[in-house]
Amino acid sequence: MEASTRNFWAWDLYYTIGYLFVTVLVLLAPMSWPDRVTAAASCTAVAGLYAAYGRRYAIIEERLPHTAIFAAATSVLFLIAVWFVGDATYLLFVMCPLIFMCLSLPVAAPLVAVLNLVPPVLAALRHGELGGWHQQLPTSFLGLTLSLLIGTYVHRVVTQSHERAALIRELEASRAQVARLSHEAGVAAERTRLAGEIHDTLAQGFTSIVTLVQAAESEVDRDSAKVRHALDLAAHTARENLAEARALVAALTPSALDDATLTEALCRQVERLAAETGVAAGFHTEGDPSGLPTGVEVVLLRAAQEALANIRKHADATAVAVDLCHTPTGVTLTVSDDGSGFDPDAPAAGYGLRGMRARAEQVAGTVTVHSAPGAGTTLTVEVPT
Repeated sequence: MEASTRNFWAWDLYYTIGYLFVTVLVLLAPMSWPDRVTAAASCTAVAGLYAAYGRRYAIIEERLPHTAIFAAATSVLFLIAVWFVGDATYLLFVMCPLIFMCLSLPVAAPLVAVLNLVPPVLAALRHGELGGWHQQLPTSFLGLTLSLLIGTYVHRVVTQSHERAALIRELEASRAQVARLSHEAGVAAERTRLAGEIHDTLAQGFTSIVTLVQAAESEVDRDSAKVRHALDLAAHTARENLAEARALVAALTPSALDDATLTEALCRQVERLAAETGVAAGFHTEGDPSGLPTGVEVVLLRAAQEALANIRKHADATAVAVDLCHTPTGVTLTVSDDGSGFDPDAPAAGYGLRGMRARAEQVAGTVTVHSAPGAGTTLTVEVPT
């Protein structure tokens, strides 16, 4: 209702000007003072009834039966004013739009016709000139025609306003639904991202620790030096895992990138793989690595970690190569091994490749896997810059 009230100022201004004009006209009419005062009081009563009652309940809120009560009361007051001073008829310029605003067109049109046609009859009865009342009918019919045209226009505007209000309500409801769905999608995306972070860091670290502990167990009765080396690597991996966990809690940024460049972090990952498994692992980089957004660096580091973790767990490889190539249009990470390979088209139960592709898509990148059973695996991540 507040919006409707704010948009009603133009009509209020017109109504006020019309009331003041007719009241002044009535007070200056060549009639007796009591007649002028009575007619002016009736006009004022119409204005007061509109301001205190009709404006809110009959027009803005369109409450029933308030609309009928207001239309009937103002019509009676108008006819009383016309009875005492004929110039009060000019109040029709205010009354007719008012009637059309608070009543439906089939009801308002007959009432407006009555208000236009009755004043000549009242003037004739008041002054005892019954024979000449019909001479004013052409003017009354002209006023009636104008009133009906204005009334039809008013109803069309009111109908459009109602339709617009309904569309606005639907739009607001749609916006609320979109906001809710966006929030739910954001929550789901954040959960997926967190799942990827945990899988790419903590889960892989724990897998490495388990592998190293198992290796130490197998050598505990034979080679204490190998046991000590495996336990040292397990302790080192556990400390890095703890750092990753703290990074996840703090900002979800890889701790490996906190104090090192992407190139240095990848080199450390390759060196760790070689130390843990004994495979011949090498790292090579080309181009200028500076200027990469942090999001892209995270995607490439996580992809390398996932690829190396898969090699460690499944590939049974003897040689691994990691290449990072920077070009003016993008960056490419390639991880190759000569292990057992697999069928890329076979359904995968794990999260690794799915998570890797989801991460790459966040930075408009792509993940390609070339492999076959017994023929090794080559994983390529391409990200435009």
